[in-house]
Amino acid sequence: MKLTVSRETFLARLGVAVRGASTRSAIQTLAGVLVRVEDGRAELQATDMELGVRVALETPDASPGQAVVPGRLLLDVARSLPKDEISLEYRSAQQDVEVVSGPARFHLRTLPTEDFPKLPEAPAEGSLSVPAAAFVDTIGRVARAASRDETRPHLTGVLVTAGGNELRMVATDSYRLSVKETVLDEPLDGELEANIPARTLQELGRIASAAGADSIGVAALENQVVFSVDDVVLSSRLVEGRFPNYQQLLPESYEHELRVSREELLEVVRRVGLLAQKNAPLRLRFSEGALDVSAQTPDVGEASESLPVPYSGETLEIGFNPEFFRDGLESAESDELELKLISPLRPGLIESGGENGGFRYLVMPIRLNV
Repeated sequence: MKLTVSRETFLARLGVAVRGASTRSAIQTLAGVLVRVEDGRAELQATDMELGVRVALETPDASPGQAVVPGRLLLDVARSLPKDEISLEYRSAQQDVEVVSGPARFHLRTLPTEDFPKLPEAPAEGSLSVPAAAFVDTIGRVARAASRDETRPHLTGVLVTAGGNELRMVATDSYRLSVKETVLDEPLDGELEANIPARTLQELGRIASAAGADSIGVAALENQVVFSVDDVVLSSRLVEGRFPNYQQLLPESYEHELRVSREELLEVVRRVGLLAQKNAPLRLRFSEGALDVSAQTPDVGEASESLPVPYSGETLEIGFNPEFFRDGLESAESDELELKLISPLRPGLIESGGENGGFRYLVMPIRLNV
């Protein structure tokens, strides 16, 4: 295997591929990037067995073969090289890859190629094409609500449903629930329903945004999903286990519904939340025409700020996890949103509507010590 490529192109392509490499697997090869040249086509591959990345590499001069090179090390080496052109050559006798750029020469020991798993390719037929901008925006509004707790794997994904003119994504970690419905300009040429790891969707969002892609190809296989973004193929296992019936989690009615400025409330929550440390709650006290936001952490300090809101009725004080409440405000899409409340011990809802659909964010309260 031998290839010559521009340093700029190689860095950009390798930077995408290496995000799929494992950082903690017991299988050493999974920390590597497979460099493959076959039928005049060069490709970089990496996987941690959950997420797989295949990146096409344009090269004017290449000979067939393959080798697995430590991914992070190769990236660091490529960044350090002095010239605009790089050549890589696998030397079978030495079991290394020679990297040359101008006067700089590196010999990097390879990892066992036989341990590198075969990654799925994008199917020639059966893929669903979705508009990239809408798909990436929807990911950004819900993915942070997915659980990071691997002991509850069914909550680590995002339920993605697409069909007709509608795209919907839902995520929950049992403490909050995020639902984003997006109305598409054109009807889709197929349907999709899959529980996809949040990490996969976030990586997809980064890749599609960086590439400025117009569309994303999606194909759900038996237990995997394959995304195509220009010359990048991202594959992932689907999340095992049944996603909860989120419709049952949404209350049918609320005692208080008030419209507030998203930006104004968000700025107050960000400021006051600085003093909600060590699991201290963010306190929201609603009284006639006003909202008092406060936080207090023993041995650290306290903060409070008031803002006018159209609230009427008996005083209501409710506590939230400051990060979760802030996430909901940041993910909402309109300048004005609705806060819907029932009681201090029932979940609150942040709701906003945009030109292309609606957003709902349900967050569980924290019991306050008076």
